[in-house]
Amino acid sequence: MKKLFLFSAFLVGLWLAVFTFKIFNMGGEYQSIIVNFKDDIAVTQLEEGLNNISLKVNQTPTLNSPFSTDRNVYILEGNKETLKTLRRSELREKIEYIEPNYIYHTLEIPNDPDYSKQWNLRAINVERAWADSKGEGVTVAVIDTGVSLVPDLEQTEFVEGYDFINDRTEAPDDVGHGTHVAGTIAQSTNNNYGVAGIAYKAKIMPLKVLGYGGGTVADIAEAIRFAADNGADVINMSLGGGGDSHLMREAIDYAHNKGVVIIAAAGNENENSASYPARYPKVISVSAIDAIGEKAPYSNFGAGIDISAPGGSEKGLIIQETITGSNQQPSFEGYQGTSMASPHVAGVAALIKATGIKDPEEVRQILIESAREVAEDPFNHYGAGRLDAGGAVQLALKGKITVKDFLRWLRDSGYLNPGFWIDGGTILLLPKLGMVIGSYLLAWFIRNYLVFNMSLAGGMVFGSSGLFVLQGLYIFDLPQWPLRLIGSSLPELGNVVVGTSSLNPIFASALIPFILIVLFLGHDTLKWVAIGSCLGVASCLGISAFYNPNVWGLGMGITAQGFLIFNALICFGLAYLASKNDQAIT
Repeated sequence: MKKLFLFSAFLVGLWLAVFTFKIFNMGGEYQSIIVNFKDDIAVTQLEEGLNNISLKVNQTPTLNSPFSTDRNVYILEGNKETLKTLRRSELREKIEYIEPNYIYHTLEIPNDPDYSKQWNLRAINVERAWADSKGEGVTVAVIDTGVSLVPDLEQTEFVEGYDFINDRTEAPDDVGHGTHVAGTIAQSTNNNYGVAGIAYKAKIMPLKVLGYGGGTVADIAEAIRFAADNGADVINMSLGGGGDSHLMREAIDYAHNKGVVIIAAAGNENENSASYPARYPKVISVSAIDAIGEKAPYSNFGAGIDISAPGGSEKGLIIQETITGSNQQPSFEGYQGTSMASPHVAGVAALIKATGIKDPEEVRQILIESAREVAEDPFNHYGAGRLDAGGAVQLALKGKITVKDFLRWLRDSGYLNPGFWIDGGTILLLPKLGMVIGSYLLAWFIRNYLVFNMSLAGGMVFGSSGLFVLQGLYIFDLPQWPLRLIGSSLPELGNVVVGTSSLNPIFASALIPFILIVLFLGHDTLKWVAIGSCLGVASCLGISAFYNPNVWGLGMGITAQGFLIFNALICFGLAYLASKNDQAIT
Protein backbone atom coordinates (compact mmCIF):
# COMPACT_ATOMS: atom_id res chain seq x y z
CA MET A 1 0.00 0.00 0.00
CA LYS A 2 2.95 2.31 0.58
CA LYS A 3 3.58 2.33 -3.18
CA LEU A 4 -0.05 3.17 -3.85
CA PHE A 5 0.06 6.11 -1.47
CA LEU A 6 3.30 7.35 -3.00
CA PHE A 7 1.77 7.08 -6.47
CA SER A 8 -1.31 9.02 -5.33
CA ALA A 9 0.89 11.71 -3.80
CA PHE A 10 2.83 11.84 -7.06
CA LEU A 11 -0.37 12.46 -9.04
CA VAL A 12 -1.38 15.34 -6.76
CA GLY A 13 2.13 16.79 -6.87
CA LEU A 14 2.24 16.53 -10.65
CA TRP A 15 -1.06 18.35 -10.95
CA LEU A 16 0.13 21.14 -8.66
CA ALA A 17 3.42 21.45 -10.54
CA VAL A 18 1.82 21.63 -13.97
CA PHE A 19 -0.96 24.02 -13.14
CA THR A 20 1.18 26.39 -11.06
CA PHE A 21 4.11 26.45 -13.50
CA LYS A 22 4.21 29.88 -15.04
CA ILE A 23 4.00 29.01 -18.70
CA PHE A 24 1.02 26.68 -18.12
CA ASN A 25 -0.78 29.16 -15.95
CA MET A 26 -2.77 30.75 -18.71
CA GLY A 27 -5.47 32.33 -16.57
CA GLY A 28 -5.85 35.97 -17.60
CA GLU A 29 -7.95 38.77 -16.14
CA TYR A 30 -11.62 39.02 -17.01
CA GLN A 31 -14.74 40.76 -15.77
CA SER A 32 -17.27 39.16 -18.08
CA ILE A 33 -18.12 35.76 -19.56
CA ILE A 34 -18.77 34.56 -23.11
CA VAL A 35 -21.71 32.23 -23.69
CA ASN A 36 -21.75 30.90 -27.25
CA PHE A 37 -25.01 29.14 -28.08
CA LYS A 38 -25.06 26.68 -30.96
CA ASP A 39 -25.54 28.27 -34.36
CA ASP A 40 -28.46 26.03 -35.31
CA ILE A 41 -30.35 26.33 -32.02
CA ALA A 42 -34.07 27.00 -32.26
CA VAL A 43 -35.31 30.40 -31.12
CA THR A 44 -37.39 28.84 -28.36
CA GLN A 45 -34.41 26.89 -27.05
CA LEU A 46 -32.26 30.02 -27.17
CA GLU A 47 -34.81 31.96 -25.17
CA GLU A 48 -35.11 29.08 -22.71
CA GLY A 49 -31.32 29.03 -22.28
CA LEU A 50 -31.15 32.79 -21.72
CA ASN A 51 -33.94 32.53 -19.13
CA ASN A 52 -32.13 29.70 -17.33
CA ILE A 53 -28.96 31.78 -17.13
CA SER A 54 -30.92 34.77 -15.89
CA LEU A 55 -32.43 32.69 -13.08
CA LYS A 56 -29.06 31.22 -12.04
CA VAL A 57 -26.96 34.38 -11.99
CA ASN A 58 -29.60 37.09 -11.73
CA GLN A 59 -28.74 38.81 -15.00
CA THR A 60 -29.63 38.32 -18.64
CA PRO A 61 -26.84 37.88 -21.22
CA THR A 62 -26.74 40.37 -24.07
CA LEU A 63 -25.38 40.06 -27.60
CA ASN A 64 -21.77 41.18 -27.77
CA SER A 65 -22.51 43.35 -30.81
CA PRO A 66 -24.96 43.54 -33.71
CA PHE A 67 -22.56 41.28 -35.61
CA SER A 68 -22.92 38.50 -33.01
CA THR A 69 -26.50 37.64 -33.89
CA ASP A 70 -25.73 34.94 -36.46
CA ARG A 71 -23.19 33.25 -34.16
CA ASN A 72 -25.24 33.62 -30.96
CA VAL A 73 -22.36 35.10 -28.96
CA TYR A 74 -23.69 36.50 -25.69
CA ILE A 75 -21.88 38.35 -22.89
CA LEU A 76 -22.68 38.75 -19.21
CA GLU A 77 -20.76 40.21 -16.30
CA GLY A 78 -19.19 37.71 -13.95
CA ASN A 79 -16.16 36.26 -12.19
CA LYS A 80 -14.77 32.79 -11.53
CA GLU A 81 -17.74 31.81 -9.36
CA THR A 82 -20.21 32.90 -12.06
CA LEU A 83 -18.25 30.90 -14.63
CA LYS A 84 -18.29 27.82 -12.40
CA THR A 85 -22.03 28.14 -11.81
CA LEU A 86 -22.77 28.36 -15.53
CA ARG A 87 -20.52 25.45 -16.43
CA ARG A 88 -22.29 23.25 -13.90
CA SER A 89 -25.72 24.16 -15.21
CA GLU A 90 -27.73 22.07 -17.65
CA LEU A 91 -26.77 24.10 -20.71
CA ARG A 92 -24.55 21.61 -22.49
CA GLU A 93 -27.11 20.69 -25.13
CA LYS A 94 -27.66 24.32 -26.09
CA ILE A 95 -24.18 25.84 -26.15
CA GLU A 96 -20.88 25.48 -27.96
CA TYR A 97 -18.83 26.76 -25.02
CA ILE A 98 -18.75 29.02 -21.98
CA GLU A 99 -15.46 30.79 -21.35
CA PRO A 100 -13.91 33.88 -19.74
CA ASN A 101 -14.02 37.07 -21.79
CA TYR A 102 -10.33 37.78 -21.23
CA ILE A 103 -8.98 41.32 -21.32
CA TYR A 104 -5.99 41.81 -23.62
CA HIS A 105 -3.59 44.75 -23.57
CA THR A 106 -1.17 46.43 -25.91
CA LEU A 107 2.43 45.19 -26.04
CA GLU A 108 4.44 45.84 -22.91
CA ILE A 109 4.77 49.46 -21.94
CA PRO A 110 6.63 49.87 -18.64
CA ASN A 111 4.83 51.45 -15.72
CA ASP A 112 7.86 53.62 -14.92
CA PRO A 113 6.34 57.12 -14.72
CA ASP A 114 9.13 58.85 -16.69
CA TYR A 115 9.33 56.26 -19.45
CA SER A 116 7.50 58.74 -21.70
CA LYS A 117 10.60 60.94 -21.56
CA GLN A 118 12.82 58.18 -22.93
CA TRP A 119 12.54 58.96 -26.63
CA ASN A 120 15.74 56.98 -27.05
CA LEU A 121 14.17 53.63 -26.14
CA ARG A 122 11.27 54.11 -28.49
CA ALA A 123 13.75 55.19 -31.19
CA ILE A 124 15.38 51.75 -31.07
CA ASN A 125 12.03 49.89 -31.15
CA VAL A 126 12.64 48.30 -27.75
CA GLU A 127 9.00 47.46 -26.98
CA ARG A 128 8.92 44.99 -29.86
CA ALA A 129 12.12 43.38 -28.52
CA TRP A 130 10.66 43.01 -25.02
CA ALA A 131 7.99 40.66 -26.36
CA ASP A 132 10.71 38.03 -26.81
CA SER A 133 13.69 38.98 -24.66
CA LYS A 134 14.48 41.06 -21.61
CA GLY A 135 18.07 39.93 -21.14
CA GLU A 136 17.41 37.04 -18.75
CA GLY A 137 20.54 35.14 -17.75
CA VAL A 138 22.99 37.57 -19.39
CA THR A 139 25.70 39.47 -17.52
CA VAL A 140 26.89 42.86 -18.79
CA ALA A 141 30.19 44.21 -17.50
CA VAL A 142 30.17 48.02 -17.20
CA ILE A 143 33.81 49.10 -17.40
CA ASP A 144 33.48 52.70 -16.28
CA THR A 145 33.54 54.91 -13.18
CA GLY A 146 31.81 52.24 -11.07
CA VAL A 147 28.12 51.82 -10.36
CA SER A 148 26.25 53.11 -7.31
CA LEU A 149 23.04 51.48 -6.13
CA VAL A 150 20.58 54.31 -6.72
CA PRO A 151 16.88 53.61 -6.04
CA ASP A 152 16.10 52.84 -9.70
CA LEU A 153 18.73 50.08 -9.70
CA GLU A 154 17.51 48.37 -6.52
CA GLN A 155 15.63 45.66 -8.42
CA THR A 156 18.47 45.17 -10.90
CA GLU A 157 20.61 42.12 -10.21
CA PHE A 158 24.33 42.68 -9.67
CA VAL A 159 27.24 40.25 -9.70
CA GLU A 160 30.56 40.84 -8.00
CA GLY A 161 32.82 43.36 -9.73
CA TYR A 162 36.05 45.13 -8.85
CA ASP A 163 37.51 48.57 -8.31
CA PHE A 164 40.83 48.56 -10.20
CA ILE A 165 41.70 52.07 -9.05
CA ASN A 166 41.47 51.36 -5.32
CA ASP A 167 42.01 47.57 -5.50
CA ARG A 168 38.82 46.47 -3.70
CA THR A 169 35.77 44.34 -4.45
CA GLU A 170 33.21 47.12 -4.06
CA ALA A 171 33.08 49.43 -7.06
CA PRO A 172 30.89 52.44 -6.19
CA ASP A 173 30.62 55.37 -8.56
CA ASP A 174 32.06 58.72 -7.43
CA VAL A 175 31.53 60.48 -10.76
CA GLY A 176 28.01 59.51 -11.90
CA HIS A 177 28.98 58.43 -15.40
CA GLY A 178 29.05 54.64 -14.86
CA THR A 179 25.76 54.60 -12.95
CA HIS A 180 24.07 56.47 -15.80
CA VAL A 181 25.50 54.01 -18.34
CA ALA A 182 24.40 50.99 -16.26
CA GLY A 183 20.89 52.47 -16.08
CA THR A 184 20.54 52.56 -19.86
CA ILE A 185 21.51 48.90 -19.98
CA ALA A 186 19.46 47.53 -17.08
CA GLN A 187 17.67 50.21 -15.06
CA SER A 188 15.04 48.56 -12.85
CA THR A 189 11.86 48.49 -14.94
CA ASN A 190 8.15 48.05 -14.20
CA ASN A 191 8.77 49.17 -10.62
CA ASN A 192 6.48 52.21 -10.73
CA TYR A 193 9.49 54.46 -10.30
CA GLY A 194 11.72 56.51 -12.54
CA VAL A 195 12.68 55.26 -15.96
CA ALA A 196 13.33 51.98 -17.81
CA GLY A 197 16.36 50.03 -19.01
CA ILE A 198 16.83 48.08 -22.23
CA ALA A 199 17.84 44.62 -20.93
CA TYR A 200 16.32 45.12 -17.50
CA LYS A 201 16.52 41.46 -16.50
CA ALA A 202 20.22 41.23 -17.27
CA LYS A 203 22.84 41.33 -14.52
CA ILE A 204 25.34 44.15 -14.11
CA MET A 205 29.03 43.59 -13.27
CA PRO A 206 30.48 46.94 -12.07
CA LEU A 207 34.17 47.38 -12.93
CA LYS A 208 35.69 50.70 -11.88
CA VAL A 209 38.63 51.85 -14.01
CA LEU A 210 37.94 55.59 -14.28
CA GLY A 211 37.92 58.48 -11.83
CA TYR A 212 37.59 62.23 -12.34
CA GLY A 213 40.97 62.22 -14.07
CA GLY A 214 40.26 59.23 -16.32
CA GLY A 215 41.95 55.84 -16.10
CA THR A 216 44.86 53.86 -17.47
CA VAL A 217 45.08 51.29 -20.25
CA ALA A 218 46.51 48.78 -17.77
CA ASP A 219 43.46 48.98 -15.49
CA ILE A 220 41.04 48.84 -18.42
CA ALA A 221 42.82 45.81 -19.93
CA GLU A 222 42.74 44.03 -16.56
CA ALA A 223 39.04 44.81 -16.23
CA ILE A 224 38.38 43.28 -19.67
CA ARG A 225 40.15 40.06 -18.65
CA PHE A 226 38.37 40.05 -15.27
CA ALA A 227 35.00 40.31 -17.02
CA ALA A 228 35.86 37.47 -19.42
CA ASP A 229 37.07 35.23 -16.58
CA ASN A 230 34.07 35.88 -14.33
CA GLY A 231 31.13 35.14 -16.59
CA ALA A 232 30.44 38.38 -18.44
CA ASP A 233 28.59 37.92 -21.72
CA VAL A 234 28.79 41.54 -22.86
CA ILE A 235 31.28 44.33 -22.09
CA ASN A 236 30.39 48.01 -22.41
CA MET A 237 33.16 50.60 -22.48
CA SER A 238 31.83 54.15 -22.63
CA LEU A 239 35.37 55.45 -22.65
CA GLY A 240 38.17 56.07 -25.11
CA GLY A 241 41.31 57.86 -26.08
CA GLY A 242 44.15 57.99 -28.55
CA GLY A 243 46.89 55.48 -29.08
CA ASP A 244 47.05 51.80 -29.92
CA SER A 245 48.05 49.45 -27.09
CA HIS A 246 49.33 45.87 -27.31
CA LEU A 247 48.04 45.20 -23.78
CA MET A 248 44.58 46.43 -24.66
CA ARG A 249 44.49 44.57 -27.97
CA GLU A 250 45.52 41.31 -26.24
CA ALA A 251 42.85 41.74 -23.58
CA ILE A 252 40.18 42.36 -26.22
CA ASP A 253 41.28 39.31 -28.22
CA TYR A 254 41.24 37.25 -25.01
CA ALA A 255 37.68 38.26 -24.11
CA HIS A 256 36.43 37.89 -27.68
CA ASN A 257 37.85 34.36 -27.89
CA LYS A 258 35.94 33.52 -24.70
CA GLY A 259 32.65 34.52 -26.35
CA VAL A 260 32.27 38.03 -24.93
CA VAL A 261 30.63 40.74 -27.06
CA ILE A 262 32.65 43.95 -26.66
CA ILE A 263 31.11 47.37 -27.34
CA ALA A 264 32.67 50.81 -27.02
CA ALA A 265 31.87 54.46 -27.63
CA ALA A 266 33.27 55.97 -30.83
CA GLY A 267 34.28 59.26 -29.16
CA ASN A 268 33.02 62.83 -28.90
CA GLU A 269 35.54 64.84 -30.94
CA ASN A 270 33.49 65.07 -34.16
CA GLU A 271 36.46 63.57 -35.98
CA ASN A 272 36.63 61.28 -38.97
CA SER A 273 37.74 58.24 -36.99
CA ALA A 274 36.64 56.26 -33.97
CA SER A 275 38.82 56.46 -30.87
CA TYR A 276 40.38 53.50 -29.10
CA PRO A 277 39.30 50.93 -27.95
CA ALA A 278 36.24 51.30 -30.25
CA ARG A 279 38.56 51.25 -33.23
CA TYR A 280 39.77 47.69 -32.67
CA PRO A 281 38.28 45.19 -35.17
CA LYS A 282 36.82 42.94 -32.47
CA VAL A 283 35.04 45.82 -30.76
CA ILE A 284 31.64 47.09 -31.94
CA SER A 285 32.09 50.84 -32.34
CA VAL A 286 29.04 53.05 -31.70
CA SER A 287 28.44 56.59 -32.96
CA ALA A 288 25.69 58.82 -31.58
CA ILE A 289 22.46 60.10 -33.12
CA ASP A 290 20.10 62.71 -31.73
CA ALA A 291 16.37 62.73 -31.07
CA ILE A 292 15.48 63.15 -34.74
CA GLY A 293 17.81 60.39 -35.88
CA GLU A 294 20.61 62.54 -37.25
CA LYS A 295 24.28 62.35 -36.33
CA ALA A 296 24.87 64.08 -33.01
CA PRO A 297 27.07 67.19 -33.47
CA TYR A 298 29.86 65.88 -31.25
CA SER A 299 29.98 62.26 -32.47
CA ASN A 300 33.01 60.79 -34.21
CA PHE A 301 32.30 59.20 -37.57
CA GLY A 302 34.01 57.59 -40.53
CA ALA A 303 36.66 54.90 -40.10
CA GLY A 304 35.83 52.24 -37.56
CA ILE A 305 32.13 53.10 -36.98
CA ASP A 306 29.98 49.95 -36.93
CA ILE A 307 26.52 51.20 -35.90
CA SER A 308 24.76 54.26 -34.50
CA ALA A 309 22.49 54.58 -31.46
CA PRO A 310 20.80 57.38 -29.48
CA GLY A 311 23.38 59.49 -27.68
CA GLY A 312 21.37 62.64 -27.19
CA SER A 313 21.97 66.30 -27.90
CA GLU A 314 20.37 69.61 -27.04
CA LYS A 315 17.34 68.35 -28.99
CA GLY A 316 16.85 65.64 -26.38
CA LEU A 317 19.05 64.15 -23.65
CA ILE A 318 19.37 60.57 -22.41
CA ILE A 319 17.70 60.38 -19.00
CA GLN A 320 18.70 57.82 -16.34
CA GLU A 321 19.10 57.94 -12.58
CA THR A 322 22.63 58.50 -11.31
CA ILE A 323 24.47 60.34 -8.54
CA THR A 324 25.24 64.06 -8.62
CA GLY A 325 26.93 66.74 -6.54
CA SER A 326 29.51 66.57 -3.80
CA ASN A 327 27.10 64.60 -1.59
CA GLN A 328 26.46 62.12 -4.44
CA GLN A 329 22.69 62.09 -4.07
CA PRO A 330 20.49 60.13 -6.53
CA SER A 331 19.00 62.24 -9.30
CA PHE A 332 17.50 61.73 -12.74
CA GLU A 333 19.91 63.43 -15.10
CA GLY A 334 20.02 63.98 -18.86
CA TYR A 335 23.40 63.26 -20.45
CA GLN A 336 24.66 63.29 -24.01
CA GLY A 337 27.60 61.64 -25.74
CA THR A 338 28.72 58.49 -27.48
CA SER A 339 29.10 57.23 -23.90
CA MET A 340 25.30 57.21 -23.83
CA ALA A 341 25.00 55.60 -27.28
CA SER A 342 27.28 52.64 -26.51
CA PRO A 343 25.14 51.16 -23.66
CA HIS A 344 22.12 51.12 -25.99
CA VAL A 345 23.97 48.66 -28.19
CA ALA A 346 25.26 46.74 -25.15
CA GLY A 347 21.69 46.39 -23.88
CA VAL A 348 20.47 45.09 -27.25
CA ALA A 349 23.45 42.71 -27.41
CA ALA A 350 22.25 41.34 -24.05
CA LEU A 351 18.76 40.85 -25.50
CA ILE A 352 20.28 38.93 -28.41
CA LYS A 353 22.48 36.83 -26.12
CA ALA A 354 19.42 35.93 -24.05
CA THR A 355 17.85 34.27 -27.12
CA GLY A 356 20.68 31.72 -27.11
CA ILE A 357 23.17 33.30 -29.53
CA LYS A 358 26.68 32.63 -28.14
CA ASP A 359 29.22 33.65 -30.80
CA PRO A 360 30.16 37.36 -30.53
CA GLU A 361 30.63 37.59 -34.29
CA GLU A 362 27.11 36.28 -34.78
CA VAL A 363 25.82 38.93 -32.37
CA ARG A 364 27.71 41.58 -34.33
CA GLN A 365 26.25 40.32 -37.60
CA ILE A 366 22.71 40.39 -36.18
CA LEU A 367 23.18 43.97 -34.97
CA ILE A 368 24.47 45.06 -38.36
CA GLU A 369 21.92 43.21 -40.50
CA SER A 370 18.98 44.40 -38.40
CA ALA A 371 20.08 48.04 -38.27
CA ARG A 372 17.89 50.51 -40.14
CA GLU A 373 20.07 51.51 -43.04
CA VAL A 374 20.54 55.18 -43.86
CA ALA A 375 20.19 55.73 -47.61
CA GLU A 376 22.80 58.44 -48.01
CA ASP A 377 25.77 58.24 -45.65
CA PRO A 378 28.93 59.17 -47.61
CA PHE A 379 30.96 59.95 -44.48
CA ASN A 380 29.89 56.84 -42.54
CA HIS A 381 28.13 58.75 -39.77
CA TYR A 382 25.92 55.76 -38.97
CA GLY A 383 27.94 52.65 -39.80
CA ALA A 384 25.49 49.87 -40.75
CA GLY A 385 22.61 52.16 -39.74
CA ARG A 386 20.50 53.04 -36.73
CA LEU A 387 20.15 50.45 -33.95
CA ASP A 388 16.87 48.45 -34.04
CA ALA A 389 16.32 46.34 -30.92
CA GLY A 390 13.09 44.78 -32.16
CA GLY A 391 14.58 43.85 -35.51
CA ALA A 392 17.72 42.44 -33.87
CA VAL A 393 15.80 40.13 -31.54
CA GLN A 394 13.53 38.96 -34.35
CA LEU A 395 16.55 38.22 -36.53
CA ALA A 396 18.18 36.35 -33.66
CA LEU A 397 15.11 34.16 -33.35
CA LYS A 398 14.53 33.71 -37.09
CA GLY A 399 14.65 30.09 -38.19
CA LYS A 400 15.74 28.93 -34.77
CA ILE A 401 13.40 26.65 -32.84
CA THR A 402 14.55 26.64 -29.24
CA VAL A 403 12.61 25.08 -26.37
CA LYS A 404 11.57 28.57 -25.31
CA ASP A 405 10.41 29.44 -28.83
CA PHE A 406 8.46 26.21 -29.08
CA LEU A 407 6.73 26.76 -25.74
CA ARG A 408 5.98 30.35 -26.74
CA TRP A 409 4.42 29.11 -29.97
CA LEU A 410 2.34 26.59 -28.04
CA ARG A 411 1.29 29.30 -25.60
CA ASP A 412 0.37 31.83 -28.29
CA SER A 413 -1.56 29.16 -30.19
CA GLY A 414 -3.50 28.28 -27.06
CA TYR A 415 -2.23 24.71 -26.91
CA LEU A 416 -0.76 25.17 -23.42
CA ASN A 417 -4.05 26.37 -22.05
CA PRO A 418 -5.68 23.37 -20.34
CA GLY A 419 -9.00 24.85 -21.39
CA PHE A 420 -8.08 24.21 -25.04
CA TRP A 421 -7.91 20.49 -24.41
CA ILE A 422 -10.11 19.97 -21.38
CA ASP A 423 -13.57 21.41 -20.86
CA GLY A 424 -13.41 22.87 -17.38
CA GLY A 425 -17.17 22.54 -17.05
CA THR A 426 -17.01 18.82 -17.81
CA ILE A 427 -13.99 17.83 -15.75
CA LEU A 428 -13.46 18.95 -12.18
CA LEU A 429 -9.92 17.71 -11.73
CA LEU A 430 -9.48 17.80 -7.97
CA PRO A 431 -12.70 15.92 -7.17
CA LYS A 432 -11.80 13.31 -9.81
CA LEU A 433 -8.34 12.79 -8.34
CA GLY A 434 -9.95 12.65 -4.92
CA MET A 435 -12.28 9.89 -6.09
CA VAL A 436 -9.38 7.79 -7.38
CA ILE A 437 -7.30 8.33 -4.26
CA GLY A 438 -10.37 7.75 -2.10
CA SER A 439 -10.94 4.33 -3.66
CA TYR A 440 -7.37 3.35 -2.76
CA LEU A 441 -7.90 4.59 0.78
CA LEU A 442 -11.00 2.43 1.10
CA ALA A 443 -9.03 -0.52 -0.26
CA TRP A 444 -6.42 0.11 2.43
CA PHE A 445 -9.02 -0.42 5.16
CA ILE A 446 -9.70 -3.97 3.93
CA ARG A 447 -6.17 -4.68 2.70
CA ASN A 448 -5.97 -7.96 4.61
CA TYR A 449 -8.56 -9.47 2.29
CA LEU A 450 -7.44 -7.99 -1.02
CA VAL A 451 -5.05 -9.17 -3.70
CA PHE A 452 -3.82 -6.03 -5.44
CA ASN A 453 -3.63 -6.50 -9.19
CA MET A 454 -4.55 -4.73 -12.42
CA SER A 455 -8.10 -6.09 -12.34
CA LEU A 456 -8.73 -4.55 -8.92
CA ALA A 457 -7.09 -1.27 -9.93
CA GLY A 458 -9.06 -1.13 -13.18
CA GLY A 459 -12.30 -1.70 -11.31
CA MET A 460 -11.49 1.08 -8.83
CA VAL A 461 -10.77 3.55 -11.64
CA PHE A 462 -13.91 2.52 -13.56
CA GLY A 463 -16.04 2.87 -10.44
CA SER A 464 -14.54 6.11 -9.13
CA SER A 465 -13.59 8.36 -12.02
CA GLY A 466 -13.33 6.53 -15.32
CA LEU A 467 -10.82 7.81 -17.88
CA PHE A 468 -12.17 11.26 -17.09
CA VAL A 469 -9.64 13.18 -19.20
CA LEU A 470 -11.35 11.82 -22.31
CA GLN A 471 -14.60 13.59 -21.41
CA GLY A 472 -13.26 16.98 -22.40
CA LEU A 473 -10.97 16.19 -25.31
CA TYR A 474 -11.90 18.09 -28.42
CA ILE A 475 -11.85 16.09 -31.65
CA PHE A 476 -13.10 18.61 -34.10
CA ASP A 477 -16.05 17.83 -36.36
CA LEU A 478 -16.74 14.52 -34.60
CA PRO A 479 -19.47 13.73 -32.03
CA GLN A 480 -18.24 14.01 -28.45
CA TRP A 481 -20.57 11.52 -26.76
CA PRO A 482 -18.32 8.45 -27.34
CA LEU A 483 -15.50 10.19 -25.47
CA ARG A 484 -17.86 11.21 -22.69
CA LEU A 485 -19.09 7.61 -22.47
CA ILE A 486 -15.59 6.08 -22.30
CA GLY A 487 -14.47 8.78 -19.91
CA SER A 488 -17.32 8.34 -17.42
CA SER A 489 -17.23 6.47 -14.14
CA LEU A 490 -19.91 3.91 -13.39
CA PRO A 491 -22.18 6.38 -11.51
CA GLU A 492 -21.86 8.89 -14.37
CA LEU A 493 -22.97 6.52 -17.13
CA GLY A 494 -26.55 7.61 -16.59
CA ASN A 495 -25.55 11.23 -17.25
CA VAL A 496 -24.31 10.30 -20.70
CA VAL A 497 -27.56 8.54 -21.52
CA VAL A 498 -29.88 11.25 -20.17
CA GLY A 499 -27.63 14.20 -21.08
CA THR A 500 -27.85 16.00 -17.76
CA SER A 501 -25.40 17.06 -15.07
CA SER A 502 -27.52 15.37 -12.37
CA LEU A 503 -26.51 11.87 -11.29
CA ASN A 504 -28.98 9.20 -12.34
CA PRO A 505 -30.25 7.50 -9.11
CA ILE A 506 -30.06 4.02 -10.69
CA PHE A 507 -26.42 4.32 -11.74
CA ALA A 508 -25.46 6.37 -8.68
CA SER A 509 -26.48 3.64 -6.27
CA ALA A 510 -25.35 0.24 -5.02
CA LEU A 511 -27.55 -1.57 -7.55
CA ILE A 512 -25.03 -2.07 -10.37
CA PRO A 513 -22.08 -2.87 -8.04
CA PHE A 514 -24.33 -5.49 -6.37
CA ILE A 515 -25.17 -7.02 -9.76
CA LEU A 516 -21.47 -7.14 -10.67
CA ILE A 517 -20.64 -8.91 -7.40
CA VAL A 518 -23.40 -11.48 -7.93
CA LEU A 519 -22.35 -12.16 -11.52
CA PHE A 520 -18.56 -12.30 -11.15
CA LEU A 521 -17.72 -13.34 -7.60
CA GLY A 522 -16.97 -16.88 -8.78
CA HIS A 523 -14.68 -15.75 -11.62
CA ASP A 524 -10.92 -15.66 -10.91
CA THR A 525 -10.27 -12.33 -12.65
CA LEU A 526 -13.58 -10.51 -13.00
CA LYS A 527 -14.31 -10.82 -9.27
CA TRP A 528 -11.51 -8.30 -8.64
CA VAL A 529 -12.99 -5.94 -11.23
CA ALA A 530 -16.34 -6.18 -9.40
CA ILE A 531 -14.75 -5.61 -5.96
CA GLY A 532 -12.71 -2.68 -7.29
CA SER A 533 -15.84 -1.19 -8.87
CA CYS A 534 -17.61 -1.35 -5.50
CA LEU A 535 -14.77 0.53 -3.84
CA GLY A 536 -14.59 3.04 -6.69
CA VAL A 537 -18.33 3.72 -6.65
CA ALA A 538 -18.22 4.11 -2.87
CA SER A 539 -15.49 6.76 -3.22
CA CYS A 540 -17.28 8.53 -6.09
CA LEU A 541 -20.61 8.69 -4.27
CA GLY A 542 -18.99 9.72 -1.00
CA ILE A 543 -17.11 12.66 -2.50
CA SER A 544 -20.11 13.67 -4.65
CA ALA A 545 -22.24 13.74 -1.50
CA PHE A 546 -20.12 16.54 -0.06
CA TYR A 547 -18.88 18.26 -3.21
CA ASN A 548 -21.92 18.28 -5.49
CA PRO A 549 -24.91 16.24 -4.21
CA ASN A 550 -27.00 16.58 -7.35
CA VAL A 551 -29.29 13.56 -7.98
CA TRP A 552 -32.06 13.53 -10.55
CA GLY A 553 -35.44 13.53 -8.81
CA LEU A 554 -33.88 14.25 -5.40
CA GLY A 555 -32.51 17.74 -6.02
CA MET A 556 -29.30 19.08 -4.52
CA GLY A 557 -30.17 19.16 -0.85
CA ILE A 558 -29.88 16.91 2.17
CA THR A 559 -32.07 14.22 0.61
CA ALA A 560 -29.66 13.71 -2.29
CA GLN A 561 -26.69 13.87 0.09
CA GLY A 562 -28.19 11.20 2.34
CA PHE A 563 -28.97 8.99 -0.66
CA LEU A 564 -25.37 9.16 -1.90
CA ILE A 565 -23.82 8.52 1.53
CA PHE A 566 -26.15 5.56 2.18
CA ASN A 567 -25.30 3.92 -1.14
CA ALA A 568 -21.58 4.64 -0.67
CA LEU A 569 -21.67 2.71 2.62
CA ILE A 570 -23.51 -0.21 1.00
CA CYS A 571 -20.91 -0.35 -1.81
CA PHE A 572 -18.07 -0.41 0.69
CA GLY A 573 -19.84 -3.13 2.64
CA LEU A 574 -20.30 -5.18 -0.53
CA ALA A 575 -16.59 -4.89 -1.34
CA TYR A 576 -15.66 -5.90 2.21
CA LEU A 577 -17.94 -8.94 2.29
CA ALA A 578 -17.00 -10.05 -1.23
CA SER A 579 -13.25 -9.81 -0.56
CA LYS A 580 -13.60 -11.54 2.84
CA ASN A 581 -15.74 -14.28 1.33
CA ASP A 582 -13.19 -14.79 -1.45
CA GLN A 583 -10.40 -15.07 1.14
CA ALA A 584 -12.39 -17.73 3.03
CA ILE A 585 -12.95 -19.74 -0.14
CA THR A 586 -9.26 -19.74 -1.08
